[in-house]
This record gives sequence, C-alpha cells and structure tokens, in this order.
Amino acid sequence: MTDQLFLSVWLHAAARENRLRPFERLLRLFPFSPREGLQSVVSIHAIDTTEPPLLERPLNGLIDVSEVMSIFEDYRGDDVAYRLESWWDLWLFDNDWKLGPAAVALSCFGPDFDNGTEAKPEAQEDLRIDFGVDTNFLPQLDLPVSAKLIESNIKSLLRLVHEVESALPVAKRRLETESGDNFRSGCNTH
Repeated sequence: MTDQLFLSVWLHAAARENRLRPFERLLRLFPFSPREGLQSVVSIHAIDTTEPPLLERPLNGLIDVSEVMSIFEDYRGDDVAYRLESWWDLWLFDNDWKLGPAAVALSCFGPDFDNGTEAKPEAQEDLRIDFGVDTNFLPQLDLPVSAKLIESNIKSLLRLVHEVESALPVAKRRLETESGDNFRSGCNTH
C-alpha cells in the first residue's frame, strides 16, 4: 500500500516571526529539477486547506526563487500558507528505470493557518516538504536493480533532510508517512 511521505519542520520561536525568510532558504537549497518544459504552481491559501486559494499561478521553466518570493511577499498574515508545487529528479520505474522528474510540494504555514492535521494550528509544523508516494524510497524486490536505484533516492532524500537541518533554525523535524508511520521503520521492513 502506498503512502505519502513528507518532512515536517518546526522552527525556533524567533524564526517563526518572519517565516518567509527560512522558507526562502529552503527553496534556495532545494534541488529542483533542471529539466526544461516542466510547469510548477505557486499558490497562497488563507485560513485553512478547505478554502479556495487566494492565488494560484503557474510557473513555466526553471524555478526562479526570487520570482516566487516576490509573489509570496504580496500576501502576509498569520493565517496564510504558501505552497510551491514543483519537481525534483529521482529514479523512477515505468517499464524501465529512468532518472526523471518526481512531483514535490514545499509549504510554509502561518501560526494561525489550519493545515488539516489533527494538531491545533499553533502546534503544527512551520514548513513541510511533500515528497509524494513513499514507494519511490522503498525497495521493490520484484523490480530489477531496485535496491541500488532506490538507495540513490534515499540518499538524496536524507542529504536534503540534513541540509535543511543545517541551514535552517530547526527546533524539531519529522520524516514520516501520511498514515503517521515513521518512515525509517518502513525502510527496515522491506
């Protein structure tokens, strides 16, 4: 059964005051796919995840973080969330293994924004990276060369997690699946 994999990041209290600065650092360090022809989407939401976006704008071509941040800067508020849906390169299997773009979403939540989790807004994470389905990071023994290529995907994921922790004022982080399972224990069972 596939599950969504994400990294949740809680910032130190001082960094929460201007959460767009750490979010910009996260966007600048993220290894977006350099492939031409991919479309990304910037969206801004208010209050909670059930409300329609205040803004949803497609971006064509390579990610220009300065452009993305200038869009976000126009919308301020403690009940606002910022989201960039884009791509990064992973080994993917579709009749054969290929290094290709995999969907990813990076989000920044205001302290009063309800992001749909069971936690109260003030206890929710400040930043989140949605990596898509966990099967991109779990060995698939029925597929040829799976272990080696999935290991490469896992190394990319873990390198990013450590870079986030080093570059941002992280108070706490958690890498888990949507069902709440610890991702590391899932890796050990396959």
